[in-house]
Amino acid sequence: MSILERTFFPLAIFFTVLFGIWLGVRVTNSIMFSMNCADYIKRATSANTVEMAKRELAKAIDYAERKNLTEGIVSIFLKQPKNDIGFWYENMKAGYEELDNLREDTTSLEKTNVLMKLRESLTDSNDKGTSVTVPDGITVYPYNVVYFIWGFGTFLLMIVFWGVLLIDLLE
Repeated sequence: MSILERTFFPLAIFFTVLFGIWLGVRVTNSIMFSMNCADYIKRATSANTVEMAKRELAKAIDYAERKNLTEGIVSIFLKQPKNDIGFWYENMKAGYEELDNLREDTTSLEKTNVLMKLRESLTDSNDKGTSVTVPDGITVYPYNVVYFIWGFGTFLLMIVFWGVLLIDLLE
């Protein structure tokens, strides 16, 4: 075993493990956000009654407030409007307030219209079906830069060290 192999092999393994941990943490964060927020939004937008929609949307709003997902931008390089957490949060709150402001004597048609408006404002439809509208990097907010550096850096170093070992092996 050459000095290059003795030095680079442990580093390649180390950065591969770090990248794997990053991947696991990202998946876990995504699942946790989905279970504690996005799934409740989806349930609210699928609800048949105003009461059901309010109950489910309140859970999503509560989660957003507990996790301080009420303002900020999740973008690192481009500050795109689709990644504005404040707009997303205010949109949820406005939907809840509209549901909450319905009176008992509101007609079924008016209630249905409000529920349809809620569905249209909190979800997107595409070829794959309906999905909840959320800023892309919200699952790791406010640590988006840290996660980017961790993921990109470990992936790049993993590729470099494995590449050097492969080149050395082929020579």
